[in-house]
Amino acid sequence: MIFAHISLMLVALSASSKTFSQNPSFERPPIDYHNAETLDPISQLAVKVQTGDVELQHEKDFGYLRSLLKALDVPLSSQTLVFSKTSLQLQRISPRTPRALYFSDDVYIGFCQEGDVLELAATGPQQGATFYTMSQQKQEQPAFIRDRGNCLACHATGRTQNVPGYLMRSVFPDERGQPRYGRGTHLTDSTSPFQERWGGWYVTGTHGNMRHMGNSTCNDDTTAFDRETGANCNALDRFIETGQFLSPHSDIVALMVLQHQSQMHNAIAAANYETRQAVHQAKQMNELLERAPDHLSETARRRINTAAERVLQHLLMCDEFKLTDRIIGSSQFTAYFEKIGKRDQRGRSLRDFDLQTRLFRYPCSYLIHSDAFDGLPTLVRTKILQKLVAVLTGKDTREAYQHLSSETRKAMLEILRDTKPEFRKVERSTNTN
Repeated sequence: MIFAHISLMLVALSASSKTFSQNPSFERPPIDYHNAETLDPISQLAVKVQTGDVELQHEKDFGYLRSLLKALDVPLSSQTLVFSKTSLQLQRISPRTPRALYFSDDVYIGFCQEGDVLELAATGPQQGATFYTMSQQKQEQPAFIRDRGNCLACHATGRTQNVPGYLMRSVFPDERGQPRYGRGTHLTDSTSPFQERWGGWYVTGTHGNMRHMGNSTCNDDTTAFDRETGANCNALDRFIETGQFLSPHSDIVALMVLQHQSQMHNAIAAANYETRQAVHQAKQMNELLERAPDHLSETARRRINTAAERVLQHLLMCDEFKLTDRIIGSSQFTAYFEKIGKRDQRGRSLRDFDLQTRLFRYPCSYLIHSDAFDGLPTLVRTKILQKLVAVLTGKDTREAYQHLSSETRKAMLEILRDTKPEFRKVERSTNTN
């Protein structure tokens, strides 16, 4: 509902094999998705607006967008443009009037020209993704309206790892922006072949001989899709009136970060939900069987271990598509993103880009420093860090992690030691045991 292509899919991670419609377990304790307190950046900003501590400014053409970006510390350079009709305000979207998306580590904002609302989502430390809208009509006190179920009616899928989360999709759009569903769609993440990425998106920046689906439309379900015309495009003037947007860019590097971040957020939320549900159900069984309240069954331990393993694989970007040419963004996003990274004593950061054979120079997700990761239950967070220590110290030699050279593992180990105190603590504990 909220984002075109970053479809915010809502469903609960269930211990059973039942479908979403049969068993919306996220609506019940311990998750209690609709009723539990949210502590994400948007809910926190809403309080500040209500109390008068923050005043949002309204503009004629952009409504509250510019002011909201500033208040939530979302960089303008993160702008990406999507023109397929796949979201809430689809009547406003076309190849001439794409929707602008902006993001930070934990906030997503969608803007349509002459749109009725801004579409918002934020990831908090407990509940995963939460969705909001805000009217674009000038108001004395702007209000953030939390979604109470509309998104759940259609955005429920395993493609978000079965949790409230995000989905970035690539479609075959026609000249009006309507997806040609007969040709299929592609889930876009770090593992996606380059040629399947960004159908229905505008893409600025260069990528050598590699080809993507951006900047192009198709006439029917049978003709070949043109990947050449829109390749290596540094300006969008031939497609849109760029002056109608806050930025003239839809930066390729921002798109690549977005596709990693969306599924990384989902993996973290899935581990959060699974662990809390496993512990909750274990306590119920303990009461029935008159066991110690804190007893954790072998079944619960397996569930938590599996969830931790999924996070680790996303964290270390397993099966990432290998780039065959250099990527160069068109905006200031690359420089901005690297600048805000936590750095070790040698000046290295998990936000440093590679962009020649892979996205990051040190492929361990920067979201390990996020509130969402730190908000994971201790049981699963510690398990993830223990597994990460094993990989980076060379004790875990499984095939899944062979994409990491010994030199790269050593560098990531040193970066995490200097930038994440909890990692150092877990490493010391692991070595002691």
